[in-house]
Formats: sequence, structure tokens, C-alpha cells
Amino acid sequence: MLVAAALLWAIAVVGAQTGGRALAFALGLGAVLGAVLQRSRFCFYCHARDYFEHRDARGLLAIVVALAVGTVGMHIVMGSWLPVPQPGRLPPDAHIGPVSWALVLAGLAFGIGMVISGSCISAHWYRLGEGSPTAPFALAGSAMGFVLGFNSWNWLYTATIATAPVVWLPHYLGYAGSALLQLLLLAVAAALLWRRLPAASPAAERPSSFGAALQRLIRGRWDYWLGGLAVGVIATVVVLRLRPLGVTAALGSAAREFGSVRGWVPDRLEGLDGFGGCVTALVESLWRTPNSLLIAGLVAGAFAAALASGQFAPRWPRGREVVRGLGGGLLLGWGAMTALGCTVGNLLSGTMAGALSGWVFGASVLFAVWAGLRLRWGG
Repeated sequence: MLVAAALLWAIAVVGAQTGGRALAFALGLGAVLGAVLQRSRFCFYCHARDYFEHRDARGLLAIVVALAVGTVGMHIVMGSWLPVPQPGRLPPDAHIGPVSWALVLAGLAFGIGMVISGSCISAHWYRLGEGSPTAPFALAGSAMGFVLGFNSWNWLYTATIATAPVVWLPHYLGYAGSALLQLLLLAVAAALLWRRLPAASPAAERPSSFGAALQRLIRGRWDYWLGGLAVGVIATVVVLRLRPLGVTAALGSAAREFGSVRGWVPDRLEGLDGFGGCVTALVESLWRTPNSLLIAGLVAGAFAAALASGQFAPRWPRGREVVRGLGGGLLLGWGAMTALGCTVGNLLSGTMAGALSGWVFGASVLFAVWAGLRLRWGG
């Protein structure tokens, strides 16, 4: 309760400042997202691992639900932004990136980074709120990976990214056709995954009172589908006031600022700031950006949810956890920087928007997780 009260107070203080309404919205929505991720254990790596190792498709189906809900919502919103999807024009700030072998390589690196570190970047953020011993090192490693990505960007941009096609499905099919095609593909994926659902467990005992039902909601794990539905709704709501959902822009900007001051980042990054997605621009006040407040809210919301459910369990990290966190994070950061987003910004927001780059990145990540688990690269 104290954490929730502190969050409400922080939202009120931020909102009362000049130009603070968007920041307060980001902080509040981030807290909701953090609680949703923590209570539903919404983690791309964990869901993929459950399927590949245990033939449990519930997690991947939750991702399909999120993509389906977000696809409908995002296409409606984009239609109001850009009523006619004319070639050469894209919705502002949308996660629609170039499709090239660099994107595939970035997805493979990100997927292996997930296997090594044990989570994607979004899950490391909410596990930071749970007291995870690995998450701080994985996030620090991701920041270093961004610095490496900035140093390889100009070469990759010249070699392939500059001339790679930026494919947005509404340009070819219109909004209705794009949404219909994506929903059809997601329905096929759901039908295939449905065959891998575990045997139904006995129905849970019905709560005896409203208080008991509320207690179960606070302390018990939420159903997979509920987490997917909530993530899809949040991804749609966030674009109405802010940018499309992403969790790496603030981290990447911090890494870019840190590296630039020390001469570790090239003075000129060819074409980078012209792309949408999880931009990593140098900003005047990093900690007063919507993405920074979203991430702060995410960690705080996850912390509050973990405390309420008794899952806040901090401990000193072991050497193996430090090494895996830093090593896996390095690949996560390089992949996210090169792909202009991670599994949230690229796979979720990009795919929801009808970007081919989201589908390609997602397929690359999924293949890398499968291969990494087969080769037992994980902990």
C-alpha cells in the first residue's frame, strides 16, 4: 500500500509541473504495465522456452492474443493519424523499420542474449522490481551492447540498411487488408499452438467472497490470456498520448550520452535519427522523457506487485549470474540497437502496426531461442 501511495503521489507531483501531463501519464501507465507483466509473468523468453522444452503453448498463445488485440487497436489509431496510407508516408513514430540481413542478425543476437541472460529486456525491467540478482547486470550489459551497436551502425547502414526496403503492409493492402492478413496469420499460429495446450486442470475453487477474489487477484498468478489481453490493450492506449510502446529508448539514449561524452560513440551515426521505433537520440534532460518515466513506472509497478504477492526476494548475485547477465545483456543491447527495438518495441509494436520488420525480427528471435536451448546455452 505504501508503494502504491508513493506512486500516486509521484504521478501527482509530476503532473503538476509545466508540461508534466504526458510524463505523469507515462509514469502511471508504466506502473500498470509493470504490475501486468509481473502478475502474468509475461516474458517472451520464458514463454518460448516453455513451448520448446515442455510443449506448453499457453505463453506463446498469450503473445498471439496481445498481437491480435494490438493489431486491431493500432490499425484503428493509425487510420486516424494517416487516413490514406500513401506510399512514401508512414505514421509518426511508428516502429516500422528496414528489412535486411542486418535485422535478421540483430534478431538472432537478441534471441541468444535472451537464452544466456534468462530474459528479454522488458522482463529484466520487471524482474528488477522483484529483486532479481541477474537483472541489474543484464541491463548494464545491454547498455554496453548499445555502445557496441553504435560503433557497428555506420558500417551496417552503408552495407545494407540504407538501401533496405521499409515494408508497411497498409501501403499494399490498406488498413483493413493489413489487419485482416495479420489476424489470419495469427489465427493460423493460434490453431497450431492450440494442439500443445497442457491437460486442463481441475477448476479452481470459487472464492467465497469479494475479498477472497481480490486476494487471489493480488497474490495469485494471472491467467496467460489475461496478461496477453492486457498487454495488447496497453500497447493501443499508449499511442493515444505518447509514442508506440517500447522499453529501450531511454536505456539506449543513456548509453549514447554516456559513450559520446567519453568518445566511445561515433560523432555521426548515419541515418539513425531519421528512423522511427525506439529512437536513441541525445536529449536535453534524459530523466524527463516519457520513455524514462514509463520505465520508472514499470519497475515501481512490478515492485509493488511483487511485494503484494510475496515474490519480492532480493539476494546477492552469484558469479555465474553476473557473467551470464553481462554477456547476455551485451547481445540484447547490440540486437535491440541494430534492430531499432526489442521484443516489445519491434516485435509487439512493429507487428501490431503492420510492419514486416516486426515479423522478421520475431521469427529470428524465436529461431535463436530454439537453437540456443537445443545447444544448452542457457543457465
